[in-house]
Amino acid sequence: MSSITDDLSRLVIKLVYYGPALSGKTTNLICLHDHLQPELSGELMTMETKDDRTLFFDLFPLGFRTPSGMLVKMKLFTVPGQVQHDATRKAVLSRADGVVFVADSQVDQVINNGESFQNLSENAARVGLDFQSLPIVVQFNKRDLDHILSREEILSRWSSAPWPLVFSVALTGHGVLSTFEQLLIQLYPKLDHEHGLSSNHGMSAEQFIHAIMGDVHSRETER
Repeated sequence: MSSITDDLSRLVIKLVYYGPALSGKTTNLICLHDHLQPELSGELMTMETKDDRTLFFDLFPLGFRTPSGMLVKMKLFTVPGQVQHDATRKAVLSRADGVVFVADSQVDQVINNGESFQNLSENAARVGLDFQSLPIVVQFNKRDLDHILSREEILSRWSSAPWPLVFSVALTGHGVLSTFEQLLIQLYPKLDHEHGLSSNHGMSAEQFIHAIMGDVHSRETER
C-alpha cells in the first residue's frame, strides 16, 4: 500500500510525472497548477539540480473530505529526466500511487522514450511498486512540432500496452487536463480496493474525480 493513511481519517495520494529530459513534465505540472482548482493549489516548489529540476506541489493544501469525513490530500511531483539523476528519480517515485509517463513525440526521441520507460519499470521494482498494477497514463507531448511520430505510428507501437494514451501540447495546455483525468480514472479502483472509498467513505469514482477536477475536465473535452 503506497498511500499514507493516518488512523483511517487521512489519505495522502502521491502522483508522479516521469519521462525523458525536456519531454514536458515540468510544463504539465505548471499547467495543472495554474488551471486545476487554482485557488486550492499550494505553492509550486522547485528542487534544482545541475542539469534538471524536480517540481512539486500540494494540489489541496487543506485537502477535501469524503462524505464519511476522511481527509484526502494530493501531492504531485516531476522527476529529473537526465540519466545522472537516477537516484533522485527513485526517491521521488517511492510510494507513488500513480504515474504519468510524458513521452516526446519527436521522431529522434524514440530511443530516449524507450529507455526512460524501461527505467520507470526498473525503478518501480527497486522501490517496491508493483508495475503491473500501478496506475499509469502515457502522454505523447509536443504534437505541435515538426518531425513527430504520427498518431497511427504511436497507436500501432503501443497497441498491446494496457495503459491509456493521450496526445498533448502541454505548452498550450491541450491534453494536460485529459491526461490527469485519465490518471484519476485509473487510480480510483486501486484506492477503492485499498481504502474502501465507496463502501467505507461513500465516495464514488465520479465524486472522487469531480472533487479534484471540478468542471474543468468537461470544458477541455468540449474543445
